[in-house]
Amino acid sequence: MSQLDKYIIGQHDAKRAVAVALRNRWRRQNVSEELREEILPKNIIMIGPTGVGKTEIARRLAKLDGSPFLKIEASKFTEVGYVGRDVESMVRDLVELAVNMVRSEEQESVKTKAMELAEERILDVLLPLKRREKDQKQAPEGSLPDMPENGVLVQEDMHTNETREKLRRLLRDGKLDERTVEIEVADSPTGPMIEIFSTSGVEDMGMNIKEMFGNLFPQKKKKRKVKVPDAVNMLADEEAQRLVDMEKVTRTAVEKVEQSGIIFLDEIDKIVGGDSSHGPDVSREGVQRDLLPIVEGSNVNTKYGMVKTDHILFIAAGAFSISKPSDLIPELQGRFPIRVELDSLEKEDFIRILTEPHNALVKQYVEMMATEGIKLTFQDDAIEEIAEVAALVNGKMENIGARRLYTVMEILLEEISFDAPDMAVAKKKISIDADYVREKLEDVVEDEDLSRYIL
Repeated sequence: MSQLDKYIIGQHDAKRAVAVALRNRWRRQNVSEELREEILPKNIIMIGPTGVGKTEIARRLAKLDGSPFLKIEASKFTEVGYVGRDVESMVRDLVELAVNMVRSEEQESVKTKAMELAEERILDVLLPLKRREKDQKQAPEGSLPDMPENGVLVQEDMHTNETREKLRRLLRDGKLDERTVEIEVADSPTGPMIEIFSTSGVEDMGMNIKEMFGNLFPQKKKKRKVKVPDAVNMLADEEAQRLVDMEKVTRTAVEKVEQSGIIFLDEIDKIVGGDSSHGPDVSREGVQRDLLPIVEGSNVNTKYGMVKTDHILFIAAGAFSISKPSDLIPELQGRFPIRVELDSLEKEDFIRILTEPHNALVKQYVEMMATEGIKLTFQDDAIEEIAEVAALVNGKMENIGARRLYTVMEILLEEISFDAPDMAVAKKKISIDADYVREKLEDVVEDEDLSRYIL
């Protein structure tokens, strides 16, 4: 929970709930194998207005655990029989994310070997190798040609070996960085995405068809002229992909999804409420019923095989300003046993959000301006004034929580950000105080019609 405190201000109950859920995962992995399958995750519903930290809590939780994490809006789903995303697509998306995550980890683990192979390929380009004399082809009929060891290209003589080693040293010392070389790299297949309506979902089939046709024909190569450092990186990436065992990646990714995947269902309150009494409309209750088997635990067919959703942690969130969690169908309510309410943010919370987290807004702007050589400082009274403005505007108009701070800060620093590249050295020390904040924001805040458009 202390790790969540570094990024999220307040919301103690919500952070406590997800911390317990994460700890329970570790506990489940350490019980007997027989009981492990019986322990199901306790899914969570977060209730609170927008901009109070619901998504950030779930995202940070996934980063702490290194789990595959997918955020998706429940309102994007439709019932079976309607055009749109089917509910199983979120599991397929999660698996795809996990495959990419594990592949990146595996490529990082073979990075050293891949760099060595890339270095050899660059040296082959810089100092081309030659085959033995063709007189071997003139050997008597029936006799085998005297092939070099491993059947690969060989150096002409010891002098060539010495030259190659000299080039290797120059390459490693960066003395060939300005040299341009022509290399052959795999041509990544590009083309129009083909979508097909099927039971496995519209969004999946285009990629599968492209891969299917890609496997029927040999992979094309293309020649590119690039600087040596870029060539090394491109060839290293290509070698890393060859070194990675994709079957192992797929197995690990599917296991990660099944055992530690997290799906964040945002805007779940948008699929709660009365249904249309007439017309060919999508039933909100129907979407809930389609979600139910995924949340309860079922097998979903993906291009990497069947994936069980029994132990995926589902975190749902919604403002529930018009509806309430008890309006969900009873079966779905039962699958979200933990409910936590998040507090609306006040001026004191905004002050802390601006200054305390590791990624605090004030720190972000100070560091960004520093790239232009500008030393930007915020006085304490300026931070209080910014928080006051954000709280006031949230009270007068739609309450969008901490997101209001982004708008306020952008309007406040717009002039400095625009003029920064052309500022004289003498003007590159800027101190923001309460008077400056009031001067920049007073007219906008006082004119309610104007603030509706700007803030």
